[in-house]
Amino acid sequence: MNDSDWIEINKNPQHITRERKKAKDLRNTSWWKKQLIDGLCYYCGNKFSNKELTMDHIVPISRGGKSNKRNCVVSCKSCNNNKSFLTPAEIILKELDNKLK
Repeated sequence: MNDSDWIEINKNPQHITRERKKAKDLRNTSWWKKQLIDGLCYYCGNKFSNKELTMDHIVPISRGGKSNKRNCVVSCKSCNNNKSFLTPAEIILKELDNKLK
């Protein structure tokens, strides 16, 4: 089973373009720079250098998520790639589903 079979996603291109611009602007704020100081990944809790960290949207923008302080977290590249377009709850459900197979 691939991810596209697991969940349906209806992307809104205008929303994605708008929110990606907001995310780019948010990365240049003092708030974001403060988030990077600890160097901790929101998902795995491991410590990384700033170059190894990315901004992740808890609710992905492809799923209607917004680029704001409540929805953006510091993530290591590995966790961000593994999460992809899923929400944290869906990651847990997917892991449970994989264990049951």
